[in-house]
Amino acid sequence: MCKQEAALTQGDGIIESPALAGIERIEARFRGNGFSPHRHDTYALGLTLSGVQTFQYRGAGRASLPGNIIVLHPDELHDGAAGTEQGLTYRMLYLPPERLIEATGATARQKDALPFIPNPIVADEDFRLCLAEALDDLAAAPQELLLDDLITRISAGLWRNADDRRGGGSRDGGMASERVARQAMLRCRDFLRENFDAAVSSADLEKVGGLDRYQTARHFRKLFGTSPHRYLVMRRLDRARHLLSEGESLAQVASETGFADQAHFTRHFKKTFGMTPGRWMALKASA
Repeated sequence: MCKQEAALTQGDGIIESPALAGIERIEARFRGNGFSPHRHDTYALGLTLSGVQTFQYRGAGRASLPGNIIVLHPDELHDGAAGTEQGLTYRMLYLPPERLIEATGATARQKDALPFIPNPIVADEDFRLCLAEALDDLAAAPQELLLDDLITRISAGLWRNADDRRGGGSRDGGMASERVARQAMLRCRDFLRENFDAAVSSADLEKVGGLDRYQTARHFRKLFGTSPHRYLVMRRLDRARHLLSEGESLAQVASETGFADQAHFTRHFKKTFGMTPGRWMALKASA
C-alpha cells in the first residue's frame, strides 16, 4: 500500500454514527488507496457492501467481496484500498474489548483472553446478519436492549470463529498459564480514561493496579488487546476527533488533548487512522 494519501475523488466520503457505549460505526466509500497502515485498539468488524476491499494484514494481502465479514483484532497493523476502479463501499463497527468482556460467558478461558481470528475474512451467515443489523441505520442509535443483544451475538460470533490458541498463541506475552488480574486492570483502564490528557507514568499505574510495570503491561494487553500507552493515546484521539468535529483548530486540539504540539498530534492521528486530520475532516465534509 502506498503511504502517500490519495487525493479525494468525487463520491469519496465517511459517514460516522454517534458513538454509543464506546462503540463506533461508520460507512466509508472511496477509490484507490483509502488508508495507509494503521492500528486500532478495538475490534474492527465490517461488511463489504460494494466493490473489492483489499488490505494488508498479518503479512499477507487480503481481498473481501460484497457479503464478506471482516474481523480485525485490536492492535493489528492494516491498511485499506479499493481493489478495482469502480471503487469501494463498506461499513465498519469498532467494538472496544471491554464491551466484549462484559458480554462474555462465564468460562475461565473466555474471561482471561480475547477471541482471535487469524483469517480476517469470515464466512458465517448468522454473524453477517448480526453485523448487518448493527450497521443498518447509522443515523439512529440502537435502543439499549437491542444494543445488549447485538453485543452478545457479536461476542458469540467472534468466539465461534476464534482460534483455540487463546488470543493467537504468542500474542499473550507468555501468559498462557497466568491468570489475568482483571479487577486491577479495570482500575488501570478507568484511571487512563480519567487522565487521558495527563502524562500518566508506569509508577501511576503501579499504584492504581498494585502490580509492577511489567506485570501491568502483560495483564493489560491480555485483557484489552493493546498496551496501556496505546489505550491512553486512543482516548486522547477520541477526544480530538470530537473537538475537530466542533470546529477547533489542530493546534487547539493538540493542546487540549495532551499532545506535545500539532505535529505530534498529526503523527499519532495518521498512525492510528491511516490518514491526516485534514483528510479525515475533508472526507466527513464530503459525505
